[in-house]
Amino acid sequence: MNKPVVVSEETLTEPVVVEDASPALQASVAGPAYVVLIGISFSHFLNDTMQSLIASVYPILKDNYALDFAQIGLITLAFQFTASLLQPLVGHFTDKKAQPFSLAIGMSSTFFGLLLLSIAHQYAVILIAAALIGLGSAVFHPESARIARLASGGRYGFAQSVFQLGGSFGTSMGPVLAALIVVPFGQPSIAWFSSIAFLAIVVLWRIGQWYKPQIKAKKLAAVERRSDALNPRSVAIAIVVLVVLLLSKQLYVSSLSSYYIFYLIDRFGVSTQAAQLYLFVFLAANAIGAFFGGPLGDRFGRKIVIWFSIVGALPFTLALPYVGLEASAVLTVFIGLIISSTTSSIIVFAQELVPHRFGMISGVFFGVAFGVGGLGAAALGKLADHTSIAFVYQICSFLPAIGLLAVFLPKMPK
Repeated sequence: MNKPVVVSEETLTEPVVVEDASPALQASVAGPAYVVLIGISFSHFLNDTMQSLIASVYPILKDNYALDFAQIGLITLAFQFTASLLQPLVGHFTDKKAQPFSLAIGMSSTFFGLLLLSIAHQYAVILIAAALIGLGSAVFHPESARIARLASGGRYGFAQSVFQLGGSFGTSMGPVLAALIVVPFGQPSIAWFSSIAFLAIVVLWRIGQWYKPQIKAKKLAAVERRSDALNPRSVAIAIVVLVVLLLSKQLYVSSLSSYYIFYLIDRFGVSTQAAQLYLFVFLAANAIGAFFGGPLGDRFGRKIVIWFSIVGALPFTLALPYVGLEASAVLTVFIGLIISSTTSSIIVFAQELVPHRFGMISGVFFGVAFGVGGLGAAALGKLADHTSIAFVYQICSFLPAIGLLAVFLPKMPK
């Protein structure tokens, strides 16, 4: 007899009902689960393509409205701050009551934010538009991460990597689309990207229809504590260390995403379009590294992958401020591949530490990534105004060394 059972109690506070818990049937439904996983990754691609467009049009906004680097940083802050502030709150709320159609509704905020950005002629309006796009991100990430894990078939690192892959490639597409569309046609052409937001709304609505029947609205019984589980103090220390690791990684990536174009223009005299293509090279490498990091964590352990990303990336980041244009492009490829491989491992590591607060912990870590990027961009912009872009990159080259704090991460029980 087919009998409803509750699965994923350790990761979902809203139980998921499936038709049968037998291993054979679970294997047979892997196809539909992976279809959903691809769909949520594609939605992540669309979401982050629109988000990355903001940083990619900074040179246009800077020239059109005579903005300084501090004002550019505040645009990033307005975008990142709404995402950072709201993501943990959204995750906490959906831990208590899952909202299958919240993803499509949240994407509507991004839709209107893009339209507003295309017609904004005042600095305050630009900030509001950036904040609306950030709001869409805040709603998207916690619940979509939950759906990615639900569709994983137990391969949590792989699922997180597929999910991250969509976002990373979306981030890398922003500079290319800006170079091909926004630079030639100007700020009003940003409105064309609202069609991407509309497509994302349609896809996310369909995913919500798949997700809704699987939600059983009743309170979940308390998660039974395992005999080999870590004590609360060890969990708290590990969470703090993971937050700091993600902080150092994201701050470095944010420095390249926000100011690498200006660095190349200032130091090597390249054109804006050429600089955007160099940025695309780094972001594409970042996407590839993010994909392979999760499966490697599943196979060899997440702590090993975290250590590799720290030790492996540091020599390249230290060399970057002192090499020529071609060497810079090569180094950013290695940096992107290595430093991004740790993202999935950090997030899954944290989810396994606090399995009964999956939505909230996902929101906290995605929120920290966005928030640190915004605060860091604003601070680095201010520093660049008082010194130089080249000096900023010399300082940032040491950021991956903070990752040596990984020595304090505990060994997770099997």
